[in-house]
Amino acid sequence: MKKIVTSAPFWRFGGFGILVSLALLAGCKGGAKSEQVAADSAVSVVDVRSEVVRQQRVEQIREYTGTISPYSKNMIASQNAMRIEKIYVEVGDYVTVGQLLVQMEATGYLQSKLQVENLRVDYERAKSLYETGGISKQQIDQLQTQLSVAEEALANLEKNTRLLSPINGVVTQRLFDNGDMTGGQPILQVQQLKPVKVMINVQEEFFSLVNTQMTADVKVDIYPGENFLGKVSLVYPTIDNMTHTFVSEIAYGNANLKIRPGMFARVTLNFGSISRVVAPDKAIIKQAGTDERFVYVINSDNTVSHRTVKLGQRLSNAYEIVAGINDGEKVVTAGISRLVNGAAVKEVSGLME
Repeated sequence: MKKIVTSAPFWRFGGFGILVSLALLAGCKGGAKSEQVAADSAVSVVDVRSEVVRQQRVEQIREYTGTISPYSKNMIASQNAMRIEKIYVEVGDYVTVGQLLVQMEATGYLQSKLQVENLRVDYERAKSLYETGGISKQQIDQLQTQLSVAEEALANLEKNTRLLSPINGVVTQRLFDNGDMTGGQPILQVQQLKPVKVMINVQEEFFSLVNTQMTADVKVDIYPGENFLGKVSLVYPTIDNMTHTFVSEIAYGNANLKIRPGMFARVTLNFGSISRVVAPDKAIIKQAGTDERFVYVINSDNTVSHRTVKLGQRLSNAYEIVAGINDGEKVVTAGISRLVNGAAVKEVSGLME
C-alpha cells in the first residue's frame, strides 16, 4: 500500500506570513496616521508677530470738503409786470448798497405820485377847515387815512420802479435787455463776495466743540500751498439722523476777491487733543464686502479674537482707534492671513513672510 504524504495546513506557513505582513502593514499605517495627527496639531498653532497698543494724546484735526458760495445772493426783480426802461449795470460790475441798477417804466409811478400830491393839498385844506370848525373830526381822519394809504402805495411802487442794490457785491447774471417786459421775473443777480462762505458737514461727536469763536484753515485747489484763514460763522442747531452730521458755515473775508463762488474748497478744523488708543496700520484688516475694519487680539490663553474696531484718523503708519480695543491689549501685526477667530498662536520675533 502506497503511503500518502500530506502537506502542512495553509495557516501554519503561508497564512501565518500573510497575517504577519498584514499586521506590519497595519502598524505602518497606524504610525503614519499618528505622525499626520501630530503634524496637523503642530500646523494649527500659527506663528505671529504682535504689538501692544497704547493710549496717547491725539490732535483731533479733521478735513472737510465743500464748494465756495457767496455770502449772500439777491435776485433783482420788480414785483409788478412792467417794461424795462434801462439797465445801468452789466455782468461783472461791482455795485454798492442803494445803487440804482434798473429803471422800470415810470408811467404808473408818476400817476401815483401826482395822486399823492393832490391828496396832500386836499388834506392841508381840510385841516385848516377843521381847525376853524368847518368840518368834523371824522372827515379829517378819513382824508388822513387816504393820504397814508396813497403814500405807502407810492413808496412800494417806487421800489418796484427804481430797482436798487440791497448789498455790496458783483453782478453775476443779466437775464433781460432794455425794453423787455419782465412779468415779475428776475432781471439781474447780485452776489456778495466779501466775505464768501463754505458749508461743511461735521461729525456728531464734535457738536459741543464747534462755536463761532473757532478759526478754520481753508484751501482751494487752484492755489496749491496757500492757506486762507476762515472762521465759523454759523452752526446749525440740529443733527441729521441719517448721516449723524450737522452743518457748519465757514466764512472767509476775501478782501482781495481771490476766492470765487464755485471753487472746490478743503476746510480743516482743530478740535484739540483727546486720549485715544493708537494701533499700527499693519494690524487693521478690512472686512470683505463691507466697510467694517477689524483686528486680531491675542488672548491670555494664546488664542486670538476677531475684534471689530471703529477707526478715527490716520496717523502716519498707525490709526487712531475710536472704539473696539483697549489700552495694553496685543494685536497681531504679521501672520494675519492664516488666522481665524479662536486660532491658537505662538508669538515669534524676527522677519516673517
